[in-house]
Amino acid sequence: MSGLHPFDAAIALQPLREGEAQGHTSPAYANFIGPYGGITAAQAVRAVLRDPRLLGETIALTVNYAAALADGPFIARTRPARTNRSTQHWIVELMQGEDTVVTATVMTAARRETWSGHEAGMPDVPRPADVPRTPRQGVAWLNRYDMRFLTGFVPRKWEGQGDAESLTRLWLRDEPLRPLDFAALTAMADTFFPRIWLRRAKQTPVGTVTMTVYFHADGAQLAATGTQYLLAQARGQGFRNGYFDHAGQLWNEQGDLLATTHQVVYFKE
Repeated sequence: MSGLHPFDAAIALQPLREGEAQGHTSPAYANFIGPYGGITAAQAVRAVLRDPRLLGETIALTVNYAAALADGPFIARTRPARTNRSTQHWIVELMQGEDTVVTATVMTAARRETWSGHEAGMPDVPRPADVPRTPRQGVAWLNRYDMRFLTGFVPRKWEGQGDAESLTRLWLRDEPLRPLDFAALTAMADTFFPRIWLRRAKQTPVGTVTMTVYFHADGAQLAATGTQYLLAQARGQGFRNGYFDHAGQLWNEQGDLLATTHQVVYFKE
């Protein structure tokens, strides 16, 4: 796959038969253990978008990380559970050997022109060009993004004295540049590090167990956004008995709300 953008190489799937394709984890999107969860979610979306039975565009995704995805090949299985006149509901499984490692549901639909608007307004923040690029970090997937943090960066000292809230805001875009589409937006919705690290300032072991993304933009709006930066924001909501969640939003530079996202994350103390 020489010459492909690293993201396109990572989400590439080779068709095997109807509803089944083979993919492979990508070293370019490696995390501390296994692949970056955002690329796995993008692979699940890609599995649906490449299926010739597809109706419409992506509206919603829920991906459940049932087990750790091992480095190597996997099989993506897709099935349209129900197709209506303008909507479609998909079931996706990522398999390694006989084991299901990821399950997902994807809703797609043929959008039509209606009144539109949003109440989740983009906060007033400096433009990307006025924000220094955040230095690259250790794991591979972080080097796939140009990140410019405005607030809520990873704690610089792990001394157990965290912040009163876990708000993060940053500008980000693919590195190298790549036009935005549904798969890329899916991956960007998972670029937030664990909220508990901000609250506790402790290197707590964590793992996302489920993530949902709601897509408010259509394909034309994503294409118009192109390679510009997105403003991404996330804030934790509840932390209790080994699990916490966060809610996030992503806007383009014009202030259009492109997607909202929610996660539940396991933590161990």
